[in-house]
Amino acid sequence: MIKLEKKQVKIVSILIAVIFIGSVVAIALTQTGNIASAASSSSVGVVEYDRIMIQHPDMQTLDDQLKTAIDEIKKEFDEKSAGMNDQEKQDYYIQCQERILQKREDLLAPVIASVDSAIKAVADKRGLSVVLAKAAVVYGGQDITQEVIAQLNKK
Repeated sequence: MIKLEKKQVKIVSILIAVIFIGSVVAIALTQTGNIASAASSSSVGVVEYDRIMIQHPDMQTLDDQLKTAIDEIKKEFDEKSAGMNDQEKQDYYIQCQERILQKREDLLAPVIASVDSAIKAVADKRGLSVVLAKAAVVYGGQDITQEVIAQLNKK
């Protein structure tokens, strides 16, 4: 076995420590470089979904249809509930509310589908692999909200 003097052991220990620290620094730098390059060419898009929905060209028509449905259901409730006791009225009211919610979902479904389609079209055009709601993102991502609204207004 090789016998090392105290001074040689110190030098070898220092060399091992320097190599270890250098390796850790090199790994950290390469990882930081990858993050920086990923951020500059981000493949993540963000959208303000609520803003897109509000500015959707069909939303006014949808609102009008929903108001008409609500008025019809309210009129029907007033007519049918006239002879009901309080519990029956409450049960029928809940049924009417459920019908309104279902009507809203039915009316919104094609609008949501068109928004999702427009988001996908813009994302594909931009080469984005992921699109998130802007409210869920703390930092980064390419905001494509205006492009999606423009895409919807083209149709």
